[in-house]
Amino acid sequence: MVHRLAEKLIKKYSRQFRALAVVGPRQSGKTTLVRKVFPRKPYVSLENPDERLLADNDPREFLSRFRNGAIIDEAQRVPTLFNYLQQILDETNKEGLFILTGSNNFLLQKSISQSLAGRIGYVDLLPLSLKEINYFGNTKLSTNELILTGCYPEIYDKKRKPGIWYPAYIRTYVERDVKQLRNIDNTLLFNRFLQLCAGRIGQQLNVSALSNECGIEVKTVNSWLGILQSSYIIYLLQPHHKNFNKRVVKTPKLYFIDSGLACNLLGIRQTKELSNSHFRGALFENYVVSEMLKQKFNTGVSTNLFFWRDNKGVEIDVLLDKGNKLFPIEIKSSQTFQESYLKPMQQWNEFSNKQGGLFLYDGEKELMRKDKIQIKNWRNYEI
Repeated sequence: MVHRLAEKLIKKYSRQFRALAVVGPRQSGKTTLVRKVFPRKPYVSLENPDERLLADNDPREFLSRFRNGAIIDEAQRVPTLFNYLQQILDETNKEGLFILTGSNNFLLQKSISQSLAGRIGYVDLLPLSLKEINYFGNTKLSTNELILTGCYPEIYDKKRKPGIWYPAYIRTYVERDVKQLRNIDNTLLFNRFLQLCAGRIGQQLNVSALSNECGIEVKTVNSWLGILQSSYIIYLLQPHHKNFNKRVVKTPKLYFIDSGLACNLLGIRQTKELSNSHFRGALFENYVVSEMLKQKFNTGVSTNLFFWRDNKGVEIDVLLDKGNKLFPIEIKSSQTFQESYLKPMQQWNEFSNKQGGLFLYDGEKELMRKDKIQIKNWRNYEI
């Protein structure tokens, strides 16, 4: 059984809300986790056509079977069900009555906001964090092996080969999730769009360039980006709104939730290929940013992630907004520290009249400097 750090958060929220939604990408382990946490609750999947038909045609009859609640998998498949769930939740004093899971955040959030707002807790479950991967005894995996393998539970739990598993995952994703959101007939073009996005990891999003290269309209690009976000394929890191009297960029940076998926889309199949690829630095940054997201979601911390870049090209890879404090983080794939790596952070500290920060890299040397900038191996950092 895969040990998941979000288990503690799910238990906590199930004692605070009458219903709980656990969302995340397909195959991130949502069903396995909620069935482990709530072993006595009956389980039903709306991927099953018979169950979906009953829920759609006779939602009262469907829900009447679950007087003491249930786990409803892929709940977004029947949006009308949420109106009837609302009445049940309003009439009960029980916490954690229904546990809903879904791999389509847009459809699930839409249904929740229309019917269950204020009645339901929300947990994002992404693929495995580094700490969770280590539970499998994979503590000796190199950084390149981690980036290339990615983080989906099945790859580690069932020892799947990433080069075989990811193409099947992409095909299933396009044929099921994408078509559920938008009726896209040209799946080859959408796959091309996915590959173009992978080639822009860690870069500022340029919608016009994607439009020109893919041969689709700008509004289609924005629509497809929305699909990729809502189904947890990509994550758009937003620029921080404070400018410190400097002109700053206002477009987000593009990352993939899973580096293994990105490597597959880029045609990178071996660690040697990754070592020699000009994408290696961006993929390393992608892995670390995704790790930060997992730590945030798994613990329910309120820290928000941003980046910062001014019109002169000075950029901070990640800014943690802790409410009363902005904390800068720089990320480098190098195993050797160089003083020049800290220049952007030092410039940002001058702009913001702050001190300190964190430099994450792939080297072993760690220290706290006099200027309060900490140098640390990326594996040893937690939000």
